[in-house]
Amino acid sequence: MFPSPTALFPGLLQTPDYARTVITEAWETEGPDQVERLVEVRTLRQELLTRPRPIELRAFLCEAALDQRIGGPYTMRARVHHLLEASRLPHLTLQVLPHSAGAHPGLNGSFTVLGFSEGAEPDVVLVENLTSSLYFEDKRELARYQWTFERLTAMAASPRESASLIKKAAKELS
Repeated sequence: MFPSPTALFPGLLQTPDYARTVITEAWETEGPDQVERLVEVRTLRQELLTRPRPIELRAFLCEAALDQRIGGPYTMRARVHHLLEASRLPHLTLQVLPHSAGAHPGLNGSFTVLGFSEGAEPDVVLVENLTSSLYFEDKRELARYQWTFERLTAMAASPRESASLIKKAAKELS
């Protein structure tokens, strides 16, 4: 799984309070019960990272997402500390796209490249928006997203530098 950079923490790396705030503010829901169901689904999906055979996740995060005011002080501190803990998982590569990177190919919107084991189905690109999800399997479209992913990898801070940026954000929120 390879999500592109976004101003939000990727769903697999969100705390329940953070997810609740994002869902409440950004989604049109039928009320608190639906919000809680969506938070529960998001939380359950995170088991993909902690099960005995976890998925490999490479994720990008814009530096602005580290200090974006979503939720109160507790939520902000908890989400950054959670991100720091998750970044230590051996099957997770997290890169922060620093402010200094400027314009980058991920500005067109977030996407996820879903890769499968060798010999399985070819990779697929998932693009989610407010009302739907689109899957791209065309080789030319897939190549364009993979190129974008490679450019973002080169422009983002290394995983070690990214951890330092996350630690700095955590210290500023403490």
